[in-house]
Amino acid sequence: MSEKILEYLVAIAVCSPLFFFIIAVAFRLMDNSASIFLKHDILVDTTYVSADIIREHINITDDVKLKASLKRALVFRKLHNFFMILMIISIPPVIIACFFIF
Repeated sequence: MSEKILEYLVAIAVCSPLFFFIIAVAFRLMDNSASIFLKHDILVDTTYVSADIIREHINITDDVKLKASLKRALVFRKLHNFFMILMIISIPPVIIACFFIF
């Protein structure tokens, strides 16, 4: 019984960087800050709007819907960064575990 559990844990550990990457990509796709700006007639020069520009527009705008949309985009951006960091952190243990297990 414990060997099966160990096999499942190894499979999960090996796939964890990919899992974190997929979640990070999903949050990046949900961060549509450039689209939010364009819908409100604010021109941006790239599709990746920096967090500083988002915060700046949150502070200067009076539109409640725009403010809420930008805050949500900023949360998605932070979650994207968090899961990318988790992915990077999880790669070395997986590589080390592969040397010892296989």
